[in-house]
Amino acid sequence: MAICYELDPRWPERPADVQWGDMSGIAVSDKDEIYLFTRANPPIQVYDRHGKFLRAFGQGLIGSAHYIRLDAQGNVWVADVKDHVVLQLTPEGKLLRTLGTRGEPGCDQTHFDKPTDMAITPDGQVFVADGYGNSRIVHFDKQGKFVKQWGKLGIGPGEFSLPHSIAIDSQGRLYVCDRNNARVQVFDQQGKLLDEWRNLLVPWGVWVTKNDEIWVCGSSPMAWRQTDELLSCPPKDQVLMKFSPAGKLLQLWTLPYGKEGDTRPGEVSWLHAVAVDSQGCLYVGDIKGQKAQKLVPLGK
Repeated sequence: MAICYELDPRWPERPADVQWGDMSGIAVSDKDEIYLFTRANPPIQVYDRHGKFLRAFGQGLIGSAHYIRLDAQGNVWVADVKDHVVLQLTPEGKLLRTLGTRGEPGCDQTHFDKPTDMAITPDGQVFVADGYGNSRIVHFDKQGKFVKQWGKLGIGPGEFSLPHSIAIDSQGRLYVCDRNNARVQVFDQQGKLLDEWRNLLVPWGVWVTKNDEIWVCGSSPMAWRQTDELLSCPPKDQVLMKFSPAGKLLQLWTLPYGKEGDTRPGEVSWLHAVAVDSQGCLYVGDIKGQKAQKLVPLGK
């Protein structure tokens, strides 16, 4: 029997004074705490899997939210596409580290240009997708010292056109959503290309479960239009795909594409982020719909 999902309309219980904007990032902790990263105040909001509001923070720290990740120690990492920095915070919001130079775009060891996402190894190494302005992956050690970079603008193997999201599996493989090239590229931590998943979807966001299930959200492959500055803006549809580490498609789920600015519960518009909890529930965030939603496997 196919696995199907249904919306949990009660999730989350958002307080009246807590705002939502473009919902660009979602992460789930080992305790099934769901971290939302939104272009509103407060930008980082935390709920439990039942929808209870736990805490919020980040006011005054974020120029424009993109993706959010958690490291093995439970610290919070965020990519700020406006201020050109990647930040490490405690689970309560204390600033621990800044990678990049705030307010200064660039392409060297101390500057990003609109970074999009980051993947953190269990021992604290960081791989940054640097992203909208540049077309590279940047590697830092656990002290935040620059190690290396790879990639350039292009369509060839190991090249990028908008590396939009990045995640790491238990074996240390890195999965990069090469969005404008409509492919996922897989690398080892030295930057060696291991695999390429092409012509399956335009990938916007990626999440890897503890069991190395690779969930990717985005839209079906589509052609560039004369008016497009970025591929799939707007998308033709909205899809979620689950892959094995070898690139085998294991599962496909589509979501209704809602009207921009007026989506209904269960619909999404410009699907941007996906994350999965320990019970297999999916959490999705969209840009034009400006919301986070929980999708529960039928029977759970």
